[in-house]
Amino acid sequence: MDTQCDRKTLDEILEKHQYNPGNIIAILQDTQEVYRYLPKDIFPYYSGKLGISQAQIFSIATFYENFSLEPKGKFVIKVCDGTACHVRKSTAILEQLRKELGLSQTKKTTDDLLFTVETVSCLGACGLAPTLTVNDKVMGMMTPQKVSDLLVTLREDNADAEM
Repeated sequence: MDTQCDRKTLDEILEKHQYNPGNIIAILQDTQEVYRYLPKDIFPYYSGKLGISQAQIFSIATFYENFSLEPKGKFVIKVCDGTACHVRKSTAILEQLRKELGLSQTKKTTDDLLFTVETVSCLGACGLAPTLTVNDKVMGMMTPQKVSDLLVTLREDNADAEM
């Protein structure tokens, strides 16, 4: 078992869902809420506890886009690239985030696991374009300078929370 995954936490999640294999999606959602991704060691553990194959659990985890098999940062930033945001320069916002965080199209999470930057097709806040979310909180009318200010604020908030 991965040192990041403790059986007590996983058993609490399973207990909450009465060890019902029919609740596997909710079990995976709760697991991801705790770890911010689905660690590989949960697959054999849940398979043994629920009596379903690792392949079945893995296929569910990879079918739904909301699940991640890679660690995500404490702050998940999703940049909208829908039409309204794109024409209002969402690409410049994405480029600013990647530049300041040392990320790229393939490297989405910072090494310190503080930030993950992703793009999404639409956030449904077109009137506020260009938009992004930070842990699902919508922030509109973004500019590269607002992105820089936002990163400073998030880093400060994180430092304060760790004290």
